[in-house]
This record gives sequence, structure tokens and C-alpha cells, in this order.
Amino acid sequence: MRIPQAHAQALDRLAFESRRPKQAVVTELLGRYIGDPPGKPASSRRITIEAAPEPGTVIGRHAFRPFEPDVLTLEEVAALLSVSVEAVRELAESSELPGRRIASEWRFARSAVLDWLAGGAAQEG
Repeated sequence: MRIPQAHAQALDRLAFESRRPKQAVVTELLGRYIGDPPGKPASSRRITIEAAPEPGTVIGRHAFRPFEPDVLTLEEVAALLSVSVEAVRELAESSELPGRRIASEWRFARSAVLDWLAGGAAQEG
């Protein structure tokens, strides 16, 4: 069965947070709206399902983040700072932005660029 991506993400989150398999969550939700509970008229069409928690220990969460390299090129620093490549080259050549020229290419430590940016913002403010 296919469902919209937003609903699939909500289902994943609900299953994770309730520590139950997605199949159990879907079964419970369907059971709430399908079927005739005993002692109630057919028009009420809503039942409650009690789900026993599954045994086991939750060890932690995992978050997916994009890979961020420690060493950046001129173009990557420009993208990180949202400025032109030429602006980064000028800052590097004037030794204002920390970086190293290796052969004919510039390389920058991500942490040094971010430290430089934070220091520049603190001095200006």
C-alpha cells in the first residue's frame, strides 16, 4: 500500500516514539475506525485496541545529516559563506581568511572558517 510521504513520515515517527512496529500502529488505527465493537450500534463504527508494549530496550536515536568534509575548497567555502568565489579568494590571498595554498589550489579547514566567521561577527557587533 502506498501513502503520501508526509503520512509515511508521521507513521514512522509514531511507531518510533510508541516503540511499536508500524504494522501494530496501522492495525490499531484501522481498528479504531473499522468494525463493530460489541455492545455498540453499527453506526458508532469506532473501537479501541489496547496494545501491550513490546519488551526490549531503546538504545538511542539516529539522525541522518549530510556529510560535511573537514577540508574545503574555494568553491565550498564560498557556498558555506554564501559569497562569491572571488570574494573568498581575495580574503584568502590577503591572509584575512585562514587557509593554505597547496600547489595552485586553496584549501580551508571548516572549523577555522567557522571560527573566523564567529570572531568577525563578534568584533563587528
